[in-house]
This record gives sequence, C-alpha cells and structure tokens, in this order.
Amino acid sequence: MHGFDPYALAMIAVFVIGYFFITIESITHINKATVALMIAIICWVLKFADKHESNPSLLAEHLANISQVVFFLLGALSIVEIINVHKGFSIISKFVSVSSKRKLLWTMGFITFFLSAVLDNLTTTIVMVSLLCKLVKPSEDRWIIGGGIVIAANAGGAWTPIGDVTTTMLWIGGQISSVAILKGLFLPSIACMLASLVPLTFMLQDTVEPSSETKSDETPEPWGVFIFFLGIGSLIFVPVFKLLTGLPPFVGVFLGLSIMWIVTDLVHSRYDGREHLRVPYVFTRIDLSSTLFFLGILLAVGALDSAGILASLAAWLDATVGNVTVIAGSIGIASAIVDNVPLVAATMGMYGLEQYPVDAPFWQLIAFCAGTGGSILIIGSAAGVVFMGMEKVDFFWYLRKISFSALIGYLVGMGVYLLQ
Repeated sequence: MHGFDPYALAMIAVFVIGYFFITIESITHINKATVALMIAIICWVLKFADKHESNPSLLAEHLANISQVVFFLLGALSIVEIINVHKGFSIISKFVSVSSKRKLLWTMGFITFFLSAVLDNLTTTIVMVSLLCKLVKPSEDRWIIGGGIVIAANAGGAWTPIGDVTTTMLWIGGQISSVAILKGLFLPSIACMLASLVPLTFMLQDTVEPSSETKSDETPEPWGVFIFFLGIGSLIFVPVFKLLTGLPPFVGVFLGLSIMWIVTDLVHSRYDGREHLRVPYVFTRIDLSSTLFFLGILLAVGALDSAGILASLAAWLDATVGNVTVIAGSIGIASAIVDNVPLVAATMGMYGLEQYPVDAPFWQLIAFCAGTGGSILIIGSAAGVVFMGMEKVDFFWYLRKISFSALIGYLVGMGVYLLQ
C-alpha cells in the first residue's frame, strides 16, 4: 500500500482514531453518531484539500447511494415504531409456552429468527427480550435464553434483504438480489442458529420460575392487531415492489409508510387521547442518532474509496490472502469486535461488480459472515449491545457462556454455505 500522498495518509489516521473513539463510546459517553459525522466531514475536507482531487461530483455520487440506505432505514424504523406504539408486538406472547426453559429457548429462538428476517435484528431483540422479562424471573438462565435470542436475531437478519442493515446495503448497492439471497442464505442461517442453540440447551435448568412482572400493559391499543399485520406486510412487500417496478427499496418502504399513515389518521383522528398512536408522534420516538451514525460512517468510507485507499487495501488482501472464503470469514470474525456497517461498506468499496458480479458467492458470504459473526461477542452487533443494556449482562459472562456456542453456529453456517 505504498505511494499514498500525505492527504490519503491523514484520512486513514482520522478514520482509525475516530473509529477508536466509536468503540469506546461506553467509556467516553460521546455518542458514536457525532464521532462518525466528524470523521466523515474531516475526511472529505482532506479529500478536497488535495488540489488534484477537488471534484465535487464525487461527493454527490456517494451521497446519492448513501441517501438511499438512510431513507430506507428511516422508513423502516417508522413502520416498526408505529407497530410498537400500538403494542402490536404483544400478540407474539400468545405463541410462547412457558412450561420449560428449554422449550422456551427454542420457541423464542424460532420466533426471533423469522421475525428478524422482516424487522431488523435490533428491534426484534428489544421485543423478544422484553417478552422474556415478563416470562422468566431474573436469573442466569434468563441471560442464557437472551443470548440465544441475540444469536437467532443476527442469523435471522442475514438471509433476507431487509433483515440486517448490512444485507440491505448490499441489496441497495446491487451486489445481491432478493430471490438469490433468500435461496442462498436460508439454510446456512438456520444451521447457524440450530448449531448455536444446541449447546445452550444443556446449560438450562428445566423448569420456569415465572417473573413477577405483570402482563397488564400487554393488551394491544385500538386497531393494534391490524396495524401489526399491515406493518409486517408492508415490510415484506418492499422486495416484491422492487422486483415489480425496478425502483429503489426506499420507495417501497415509503409506500408502506404512507399507507400506514393514511390508515392511522383515518382510524384515530375522530378520537381524543389517541395522538400517541398517530405518525407525527411516532416520529418523535425514532432513534435518529443511529441513522446519522450510518450516514457518517458511509460518507467517511466513501471518502476513503474516492481517495483510492480501499482499492489499494483490496489489492493487498488479494496478494497476501487470495482466498475469498478466508477474506469473508475474517470480516465476520472482525465484526464481533468492530461494527459490521463500516466493514461491509469498505468491502463494497474495495471490490467492484466487475470483479464479483451480482449474487456472486463472495457477496453472499459477506452478507452471512457480517450478519452472524457479530454474535460471537456481545459488543459485536446492535442486538448484543441492546441485550447488554436491557439485562445489564456482563461482557465477560457472555464471553464465557455464549461466545463459544455463537462461534460454533458461525462456523457450521459457513460450512453449510460452502457445501451448497
């Protein structure tokens, strides 16, 4: 990677230092979104400070692609939050049996796996861990089942174009298509979950001691059940809409959001006291900082790409490693420590579609590895981090009890993909 000019070296330094501050967010208490935006701005300033490189259309080009991901996320987060304020997710509790902890682990694992394929893995984890807290009293067993939920959420998000933000990025970027990713990754993803849950099963004491938390708040709001199915249907329709029209996925998400907005306005506008069920209120509850984090990271990676840094890194990896399976597998392991969004964004910048065309095994492996590798450590995925926050789970406890099972699942899933 020789031959970089001082501006490119400065960009690398800014990205690495900034990324270090993102990883120690829990120590500094500086929100990672603000660091990501700062990295992006400084990298682009350095890019344009180089007089040979001052072509503003480069930034416009990257922004056109990045804004599609950001708009998609905003639309999807809004739909999920509309379901949430209507307490639509409470209907899931009817499907969960609580007689045995082992049955509970498997029931919640399968529900999480399929729910995460439609929602994102972060939301699914919040919904399922909240439900778990109502079913089982605080104990190590509850944490073990929660660890199973994190693994199932990440595995479930990997095999659909809308289940995980990294798969969505690859889908919007044109590296994968809906039908091929469903066919290619369903078996590896479910194998990953099954292989992880088996060792966890043997750690559980078998009878459930019910939690003292009541279920009094768990009746859906007016129209809650209908809104749940309308929201899930809207998200499932997005890949179909893209296939039918050829328009970008964010257009399909906004179509679903606008239908839900019209419906909620029609059914709630006549009543006082239902303002909290309408979309303007829902917008106040959306996690904008995570969306801005993605914007900042993707813009920063775009600057590194424009400077030719990622192409040099790809050439170096091909020369030293050469094996695409090893490269993809390493990205998955790295995503247990580093956020998978910049890793996938960098990979998309490093390798073009002329090298690996649409639906090439390399892209499918990247989607699988980046999606499921994050389960290996609790800090490796949004699902793990939210579980850590909700249940106050210790990093080293997860490392001792859950990480090995997650690693087994990850390797089994990769093996199943390669056998296919």
